[in-house]
Amino acid sequence: MTGLIITGTDTDIGKTVVASMLTLALNGCYFKPIQCGIEPETDVDTVKRLTGLGDDRVLPTPIVLSQPRSPHLAAELDNVTIDVDQLAPPSGSLIVEGAGGLMVPIDRHTLYIDVFARWQKPVVLVAKSELGTLNHTLLSLEALAARNIKVLGVVLVGDDNPDNAKTIAEMGHANILGRVPKLPQINPVVLLKVFADHFKPSDFGGFS
Repeated sequence: MTGLIITGTDTDIGKTVVASMLTLALNGCYFKPIQCGIEPETDVDTVKRLTGLGDDRVLPTPIVLSQPRSPHLAAELDNVTIDVDQLAPPSGSLIVEGAGGLMVPIDRHTLYIDVFARWQKPVVLVAKSELGTLNHTLLSLEALAARNIKVLGVVLVGDDNPDNAKTIAEMGHANILGRVPKLPQINPVVLLKVFADHFKPSDFGGFS
């Protein structure tokens, strides 16, 4: 395994917090290929703030678009042409965070899930733990399976909901990697404690 892709069942699902946690816990480097929206801060800025890591571990984003829209529209509004072939992550132990969900368009012809299939890195799917998660999560897992994309597992975000976790694992044929509870504050100590309390390092044993 040479890195991981962090994606979600929706936007604002908790991907950046999960990516921050895994970057710290797995001693990896964070990389986001496309940033849509720069206010109040970019995801790179957020990861640096949450982890305390610097430029050596939080890599610059090659395409930064001003509007908080889907990449295809944000690029059009900024008069930018996204070259999908140049989005491939650099080599190394990377935590690669996508934008929005799997079916988010990068341009008028390409979805994020299409480039995930090209990159051939295992996916960590971030989903909420609460009501409504089953439909979104099972659909996302089905889409990944249809493209033969390896799924390392699902990370649930929110309050504990054992039946949702059980249903996703059984019906989605997916490993539940762990859960990130609601956090009143987030800093490196908190993120590492969440990983220690709710995750098994052995599930990420092939990360390099």
